[in-house]
Amino acid sequence: GAMKLIASLTSPYARKIRIAIAEKGLTCALEVDIPWLPETNVPAYNPLGKVPALVADDGEVWYDSPVISLYLETLGGPPLMPVDRVANLPVRQTEALADGITDAAVTAFLEARRPAGQQDADTIERQLAKIQRGLAALEERLLQRKGFGGALINIADIAVGCTLGYLDFRFGHLHWRTTHPELSAWAAKLFARPSFASTVPPAV
Repeated sequence: GAMKLIASLTSPYARKIRIAIAEKGLTCALEVDIPWLPETNVPAYNPLGKVPALVADDGEVWYDSPVISLYLETLGGPPLMPVDRVANLPVRQTEALADGITDAAVTAFLEARRPAGQQDADTIERQLAKIQRGLAALEERLLQRKGFGGALINIADIAVGCTLGYLDFRFGHLHWRTTHPELSAWAAKLFARPSFASTVPPAV
């Protein structure tokens, strides 16, 4: 069968894979599925009930996004990570840092969506602190060029871009650009790429 990606249009992790597929010039069908709707089929692909999940040509299913990105490297197209394992480590570290900031943002967003009486202010506060520390660390890594692709885009660039895009989508009030000018200037160029422009989450 043809390769297909099970994704929601608002998931930053799914967006990372959609962008990687586009940057590699690979052909992949998109099956939109919202994991928290009762009629979701996501658990049939990923027992953890999360998107993205990628169904390969041979029927093998890959998840979560760091594993899918590794699988995509086996399919050709422009490489998004170094082949050398030592050189790859800082790239994967930057990707993990970006994904961790996204995790914190998703947790804070879901907590803030609960009824006022049930929200845990400490949880939200703790996640926001993680986001701020994470952004400071990303800007530091960008200045040191640790893990970022430089002239050629890599998976860390994509992951960081998706994190910043998710903050724009759900946490506009954090104004991350004001406090992180280097990240802001870097992201402006990244967001102009067709792969990013065509995967901006729909306003809901």
